[in-house]
Amino acid sequence: MKKYQRTSLLFILVIAVAFQFSCSNSAEKEEQGDEELAEDMASCHDNVPDRFSTNNNAASNDVPEREAPVSHDGMIWIEGGEFTRGATDDRGRKDELPAHKAKVDGFWMDETEVTNEQFAAFVEATGYVTIAEQKPDWEEIKKQLPPGTPKPPEEVLVAASLTFHSTDRSVAMNNASQWWEWTPGANWRQPQGPGSSIEGKEDYPVVHIAWDDAVAYAKWAGKRLPTEAEWEFAARGGLEEKSFPWGDDPVEKSGFMANIWQGEFPVTDKGEDGFQGAAPVKSYEPNPYGLYDMAGNVWEWTNDWYREDYYSRLDGDVAVNPQGPKDSYDPQEPTVPKKIVKGGSFLCNVSYCEGYRVSAKMKSSPDTGLEHTGFRCVSSN
Repeated sequence: MKKYQRTSLLFILVIAVAFQFSCSNSAEKEEQGDEELAEDMASCHDNVPDRFSTNNNAASNDVPEREAPVSHDGMIWIEGGEFTRGATDDRGRKDELPAHKAKVDGFWMDETEVTNEQFAAFVEATGYVTIAEQKPDWEEIKKQLPPGTPKPPEEVLVAASLTFHSTDRSVAMNNASQWWEWTPGANWRQPQGPGSSIEGKEDYPVVHIAWDDAVAYAKWAGKRLPTEAEWEFAARGGLEEKSFPWGDDPVEKSGFMANIWQGEFPVTDKGEDGFQGAAPVKSYEPNPYGLYDMAGNVWEWTNDWYREDYYSRLDGDVAVNPQGPKDSYDPQEPTVPKKIVKGGSFLCNVSYCEGYRVSAKMKSSPDTGLEHTGFRCVSSN
C-alpha cells in the first residue's frame, strides 16, 4: 500500500524560538490596559507556537480524487438563504465586526465532526501520514528562514503535536504556552501523546488534524471544507441574530448544551457537562438543522483565510457565497498565514474563551494540529 507523504517543503518548527517569543510577549502584555488584554485573551491559544507551511496543499495533492459519487450518508442538506453574519451581541471581537448580511447557496454538511473511525478508514485506504506524524527536515526548514538562523536542538526536530496540560495553580491568561506543550509522538492515534490511544473511541472526533490533513481527507471523500459563511449559517440553524446554536440562553441553563470547560481554567475542569476533554459525537442535542457539536467539543477548520479586518473591508452589500479574503493577515503574527477555525472546544470557558458563540472564530497556521482541533466536511452536490 503506497504511502502518500509530502516531498516538498514541510514546515518550520523552531519551538525554542517560538516559546521565547511567546514569553517575551507575555511580559509586554502585562503592561497593556485591561481592554487590550481582554481582547488578546479571548482565544483558546493566542501565542501558541505554530508550524509554518509554505506549500499548504502539498499533502492533499498526493491523495487520489474520489471517482465514485459522493455519499451523503451522515450528512444533512442545508437549504441556503440570507442571514446576519458576525456578532450582534456585546461580546464580539474585532474580527466578528461589523455584523452584515450574507447569503449562501444550499449545501450538504456532515452532521458530526469527522470521527476517529472515519479518519482511520481514509488512512487505511490511502496510507496517508498526517503532518503531526512526520519528522521535520532541517535542510528544508532552513531554506525558509533568514540566513544564519541557528538550528534548534535535535530533540525538537521530531514528529510532535500540541497537547493540553492543566496547570497546578492559577496563571495569567496571556501566555498559552503555560498550558500547551509540544509533545513528541502526539498525533491523531495518540491524542495525549505516547501511552494514550483512540481504542474504544472510534466515535470521538479525530484531533491533531492540520488544515492540510483535513483538505486531504475531504478530497478523498469527494467533499470540501466549508467556507466560514457556510459554517456560521449552518451553526445558527435558522435562528437569526442569536449568540449560540440553541439561542441566547447560557450553555448550562437547561442542562449543558455543549462540551466546554467548567471550573477555573486552565487548572480544573469539573466535568459538569459529563466530560473532561473531548466527548463522543452526538453526546448533546443537535441544533435546529440536525447538526451536532456546532458549539464546543473541538474546533473545526474552515476553508477561509483569516484577516482581522475582513468584515470591515466588505462593501456593505449582501455578501453572496463569500469565500473569505484572498490572503491572511493576523496583526499578532503578521508573517504567519492562518486559516479560520470555528465552533469552540472543550477548553472554552465562559470567563475566558466563549469561542462556542456562533460568530466567534479562532485562527491557526494550516499545518498546525492541536488536541482540540478537528473538522467536518460539506458538499455542494
